[in-house]
Amino acid sequence: MVLANAVTQPEGVRLLLEVENLTKIFGSARNEVVAVDNISFGIYPGEVMSLLGESGSGKSTTARMILRLSKPTKGRIIFKGQDISTLKDIDYWRQVQMIFQDPFSSFNSFYSVHSFLGKAFRLTNNHLSESERTARMEQSMESVGLNAAELLFKRPHELSGGQRQRLMIARALLIGPDLLVADEPTSMIDASSRVGILNMLMDLSRKHKMSILFITHDIGLAYYTSDRLLIMNEGKIVEEGTAEAVVDAPAQPYTKRLLADVPTLRKAWDEEQELA
Repeated sequence: MVLANAVTQPEGVRLLLEVENLTKIFGSARNEVVAVDNISFGIYPGEVMSLLGESGSGKSTTARMILRLSKPTKGRIIFKGQDISTLKDIDYWRQVQMIFQDPFSSFNSFYSVHSFLGKAFRLTNNHLSESERTARMEQSMESVGLNAAELLFKRPHELSGGQRQRLMIARALLIGPDLLVADEPTSMIDASSRVGILNMLMDLSRKHKMSILFITHDIGLAYYTSDRLLIMNEGKIVEEGTAEAVVDAPAQPYTKRLLADVPTLRKAWDEEQELA
């Protein structure tokens, strides 16, 4: 199927990640639930892309398969030319990291920030002394706007949601991934911190030439952050294109509906309006 607004591959540029005919089915043969239905797409080096849709569209399941946290029913995922099923977990996770929707659940309440960040070095090949590791942690924290002297030995319950989310990013930077998967990275933090987190991620992508895959239901966020958008509905990709093309000239009714749901300060609420 040729998607409206589809983006063709730039000549001479090799994809960092390729998803080929990916399918995920839950349940038994008598009661199957097709969460992801034969989707294909690619991510280029340094690209920021959003996979978006409503709850239940299959976007988070797709992310979990990319992270090797869930095994595909059919299809394959190619990273740097290799099928990820042939790679060791530790080798893959050195190059692909994730920011989870709820940063608090990613922490062990008994461990300090120092211990949490220190575990990241298990995924690196750096043989550093304890003082060198601490210096790297402090540098990583400062790069995401955190005061290392103040926070390094605090525990998760002593931090705000925004601080915990920034620590997740700092941990990823210690590893230096080529691809960062961010699942609703601002949904658990207050509105005043969201733009700062998003701007920081985009700056880090440019600085480190790191690709980012945003998983989100918010088409406004996706438009603000992304080079390219993939719209998912009922497990399928229904529209693909540059952020400008999809938002300015959506081809699919589902995309138009997502755009209609974006709040605006210049339009009064119409209680009689019905969704198409």
